[in-house]
Amino acid sequence: MRHRSIGIFDSGVGGLTVFKEIASLLPGENLIYLGDTARVPYGTKSVETVCRYALEAAEFLVDQGVKLLVVACNTASAVALPQLRERFQLPVIGVIEPGAKRAAKSLNRRIGVIGTEGTINSNRYPEAIHALLPDAKIFSAPCPLFVPLAEEGWAEHEVAKLAAKEYLQPLLTAQIDTLVLGCTHYPLLRNTLQTILGDTVDMVDSAEETAKAVQNLFQQQGLANPECGGQRTFFVTDVPTRFERVGRAFLRNNLGRVEQVQIG
Repeated sequence: MRHRSIGIFDSGVGGLTVFKEIASLLPGENLIYLGDTARVPYGTKSVETVCRYALEAAEFLVDQGVKLLVVACNTASAVALPQLRERFQLPVIGVIEPGAKRAAKSLNRRIGVIGTEGTINSNRYPEAIHALLPDAKIFSAPCPLFVPLAEEGWAEHEVAKLAAKEYLQPLLTAQIDTLVLGCTHYPLLRNTLQTILGDTVDMVDSAEETAKAVQNLFQQQGLANPECGGQRTFFVTDVPTRFERVGRAFLRNNLGRVEQVQIG
């Protein structure tokens, strides 16, 4: 098991923020990434559809012989994690539980959550935070424009600042002291968000927290193999041209070969 790769999947390119953080913390591990680009986005689809897509993506990675599944998609983590853990006999980590654990350290117990409509409607972040901090006040807001802005390379554009001001104003009025970035695209807008929030609001990057959760799990279960070689493999379910272009911006590096595959 120790010699196998870490499998990471997302509906598209956003999960590369999780990939990047895992690669940074565990540089010697082999990583396999699957972006389900033919069916992106997951955030606007039904629970049944997202669960089916997530199971098919996970099945593909399991067939590659991975030792761990990382669900680098907030929507899939919100609705499909129990089914994935029941189906596969290997560890499965989503992005919501690590982010909620970090958010539960809020001092004034007033926590904001932003994400896609699917993630916000699932109510999974409030549930996970309340399990750790029962008296927390949670204020949620969908921010649908952030994903296309991040992928367009407009994360610090004036348009992004205007959108962020509009989306975040109700959360600032609620006097939050912690903001959960409940979408893996959102870390790219971190500077823009911080400009609107100021220095008094702590931002929780679920990608960072998920990478830490993977590292902790490896230490606990003896799964780490820092001398695997650090091979990076990328698969997508549609033509890779856009994924390669946007992915370079996400990782600030060339992805190398990206292979198109069919799943399901």
